[in-house]
This record gives sequence, C-alpha cells and structure tokens, in this order.
Amino acid sequence: MNCELGYSYCWKEGLSVLKNCRFPFPGRRVGLLGGSFNPAHRGHRLISTEAIKRLRLDAVWWLVTPQNPLKKCNDLAKLQERLKYATKLANHPRIWVTDVERRFGSQYSIDTIKRLKRKFPKRKFVWLLGADNLAQMPLWLGWPKIFESIPIAVFNRPSYCHQALAGLAAQRFRRSQHKEQYARYLIDTAPPAWMFIHTPADPISSTEIRLVQNQKSKPHKLNTRDIPGQT
Repeated sequence: MNCELGYSYCWKEGLSVLKNCRFPFPGRRVGLLGGSFNPAHRGHRLISTEAIKRLRLDAVWWLVTPQNPLKKCNDLAKLQERLKYATKLANHPRIWVTDVERRFGSQYSIDTIKRLKRKFPKRKFVWLLGADNLAQMPLWLGWPKIFESIPIAVFNRPSYCHQALAGLAAQRFRRSQHKEQYARYLIDTAPPAWMFIHTPADPISSTEIRLVQNQKSKPHKLNTRDIPGQT
C-alpha cells in the first residue's frame, strides 16, 4: 500500500493500519511474505503480484522483520527506513507493508504464523517463499512446523531452483507437493501442502543492492530505481 509512514498509526485487527489509506484493510485470502527487506526490491514485488494473480489472493502482507536471526545486525538498516522504502516500492493497493513482527515481539516465522492465525481466525493464509529461502529453510527454527501449519507457495529464483527442489525441506515434504496448475486452490488446502511456481526470472537481490550501495560492486543488473536514495 503506497501510504506515507509519517501518517499516524491506528490499531485495527491487530496490525498497524494507516488512517489515511483509501482502501479498507484488505484480504480474506492473504499471502504472507516475510523477510528483512534490506532493502525491498522488484523481486519482492514480482513474487507478490504473481501470487495475487496465480493464487487468487485478495492481498499480500509484507512482514518486515526487525531482525533476521540468520543475519548480522550490523548489516541491517533501521526498521523504519526499511518500512518506508518497502512501502514506496510496493506501490500497489493489494500489497500491505507491516511491522507486525515488531508489534508481536516475534523473532521466528513459526511464532508469527501462529500469532496471525490466532488473531485472524476468519482469514486464510498462504506463506510465500523465494526458492533461495526454501533451500535454506532447514536452518529456520521449527521449520517442519511451518509446513504443517500453513500452505506454502515457493517462487523460482535464478540459480536456486534445482538446489531448492533437491534440498532437505523439499525432499522431506515431497509427498505434500501439489501441481502448479492447481495454484488457485492452494490456500484452501489443509497443510502440509506446497507447490513450486515458475515466474519470470529476475536475478536482483538485496545483497547485490547493498554491495552497490557500499561501492563494493558494479551495478551490472541494476538501475538507479533499484537503489534506495537514487531515485
């Protein structure tokens, strides 16, 4: 949702919702995309818009985490900066950027999922992942419980597809994988249920953007619109 973070917050249904937004708090069929968003980039937006279309979602909520347990604190921009840039980049009436993990005080995805399901019992949720995150998912606390708690849609990322599908998480839950052609039904399927969804390949990553910002790499695959503060 493209709203200015300078507006005052109001507490509505457990999430911080901006008072001056034109659209009502969205979604009975909601995709959850978690991450550091350090910074947000067009790959996040691509996954979100493809999920809305392919999974027949009402909305996608970006869950911007205060601190990823697997990443160094000194590499992380301030939460408010990441929220502000993510909101600007999303620029879509059905993508909502939230700080729900800070408000819940949750550090791990499994805890966030449990809290959201309790807070919004009438909503249906699906967890959205890039293939790179599926490959590293066994490093997450309680990762099998995520598969058992919520349907999961995995979106291809360049150079990670084969690694992700051959990895521990995919192999352990291979019998729960559904065909991509039934994507619209995934959110209605009892977990464990997941599928791999092919989307247009985009090699952009937050890591590459940070390297360009720190002048440790040349922007081979980037343009100025991809780099915070350069537009």
